[in-house]
Amino acid sequence: MTGVKLENAVKRYGNVQVIHGVSLEIADGEFCVFVGPSGCGKSTLLRMIAGLEEVSGGNISIGGRDVTNADPSERGVAMVFQTYALYPHMTVEENMGFGLKMTGHPKDEIKRKVAQAAEILQLGPYLQRKPKALSGGQRQRVAIGRAITRGPEVFLFDEPLSNLDAELRVDMRVEISKLHKELGATMIYVTHDQVEAMTLADKIVVLRDGVIEQVGAPMTLYQDPDNAFVAGFIGSPSMNFLEGTVSGQGKVSVAALGSREIETQVSLPAVGATVLVGLRPQDIGIRHEASPVTVDIRERLGGVSYDYLKTPTGERIIAEIKGDDAIEEGTEVVVEFDPARAYFFDTETRMRLR
Repeated sequence: MTGVKLENAVKRYGNVQVIHGVSLEIADGEFCVFVGPSGCGKSTLLRMIAGLEEVSGGNISIGGRDVTNADPSERGVAMVFQTYALYPHMTVEENMGFGLKMTGHPKDEIKRKVAQAAEILQLGPYLQRKPKALSGGQRQRVAIGRAITRGPEVFLFDEPLSNLDAELRVDMRVEISKLHKELGATMIYVTHDQVEAMTLADKIVVLRDGVIEQVGAPMTLYQDPDNAFVAGFIGSPSMNFLEGTVSGQGKVSVAALGSREIETQVSLPAVGATVLVGLRPQDIGIRHEASPVTVDIRERLGGVSYDYLKTPTGERIIAEIKGDDAIEEGTEVVVEFDPARAYFFDTETRMRLR
């Protein structure tokens, strides 16, 4: 069993603390994604697991072994970085087998393991090429292959697709997902791209300022966020947030929607208190009708359009419209949605009201 466990893990650089007591369990064979904005501590946390950053406090165990102070080579992990870090003078085969060669493995064993990795990653035809003769996606596959040949207990990926173009990122997401299913290994993956997180992960860990905001399956975080940060970060386009005022028992008035009242069963604060109302773009429709809300900008993407709506309060609303709707920019519209699909948050704590 090769799970990973962090207990109150802390990282400090001098007097500056960047990881604040993170506790987390990643099960054997699980694909776990660390996601969050730049500077949230996700790469630092990954490097702490790899042994590339010293742990200032707490414990880290891999496969039940305490590796808090162990050397990287003793942890049973292999890391794939954002940069491919391939040797330009070596062939693909030599690059993939270099780590094994340096640790004194027999030549026939190196050749066998490289061949196995090449078959998994469909790199067989490229084994005698050098990196300059490969595409970006092929180079990243070679870097992943180098990790596979080591036979690690845990794979660590630090934003491995960020240097690729959009089409290659999609292709490589599929390749990494297939790789996980084939190997069944524990994988920890760092990204700032929530689409990558949603499509790859068994478990997502949302980080902000060195603290875990929420942990859960992708659709759990999407459908049941604990706070406004998670609600806004998970999902594309981001959730709309509008200021509302509690106008009665189970009722919230939203000025941005022309003071329309939304009825809800959640536990609200006292009448007159302000709350944050969250509406996902996918849950919003628009109808051409006299209204203080107008279509400001329309992004047409083919089968779907994103309408950026201007409201009387200056708050922006994004609506995802499927099909070829004929409503033009500047048109007054009424925003339609199912009140049961609205989310409510405390304006001060930003925690979800339930």
